[in-house]
Amino acid sequence: MLVVLSPAKKLDMSEVDTTATDPQFADDAKALAKTARGLTQKDLQKLMGISENLAKLNADRFKAFGTMESKPAALAFAGDTYTGLEAASLDPEEMDYAQDHLRILSGLYGLLRPRDAIEPYRLEMGSRLKTRRGKSLYDYWGDRIAKALNEQAETLGTDTLVNCASQEYFGAVKPDALNLRVITPVFMEEKPDGPKVVSFFAKQARGAMARFIVQNRLTDPDSLTDFDTGGYRHRPDLTEPDKPAFVRPQDAA
Repeated sequence: MLVVLSPAKKLDMSEVDTTATDPQFADDAKALAKTARGLTQKDLQKLMGISENLAKLNADRFKAFGTMESKPAALAFAGDTYTGLEAASLDPEEMDYAQDHLRILSGLYGLLRPRDAIEPYRLEMGSRLKTRRGKSLYDYWGDRIAKALNEQAETLGTDTLVNCASQEYFGAVKPDALNLRVITPVFMEEKPDGPKVVSFFAKQARGAMARFIVQNRLTDPDSLTDFDTGGYRHRPDLTEPDKPAFVRPQDAA
């Protein structure tokens, strides 16, 4: 199976002693950074809905893109999903497996492997950044992300993609171009009025599910229901086709 994650806004660019690889769409990232470099600080602030300070930080990043220190993507992203993934604690063989089976969707880089080197950036997939390919990053990436996933799945001999990304990011994977079965796990918390999706915990659980797949070398989609990290349990009664549901009690959070 292949598994995809969203990136994170929060980054940890501290130095690590490990080998990095080159992103598949590195040239596209450079082109996007060049386009973003042409925007003013106010333009970036409006484009991404961020504070003045964050707009300045990212304007500086785009200006310096290509010269900044880089870091493997799975170790650089530090948001909630990556708290669940805990990539730094994967052993070398597990990272090798992740390099083949785990992909990270990115507004700037398109599609990343865990060891692919990234520079610090912020550019959400939903950004309406105008380029020669259209009015948004969805237009920019077109069907290339879906085709790249098809190619990797063919290399691995799998027909299944586990979607642990957000709707914003998985929206960049064009369904008409994707030749794979998509399974999207749903993670919920038990509440007095019934199970509910809580964004913060769901993000962590998506990362934990990716780790579960990597560490257990899962190949059978049915084995996803064995996921029990953090107290989650599969709930067949809440499961829909290709949307396995997992719930954990309130006191497990």
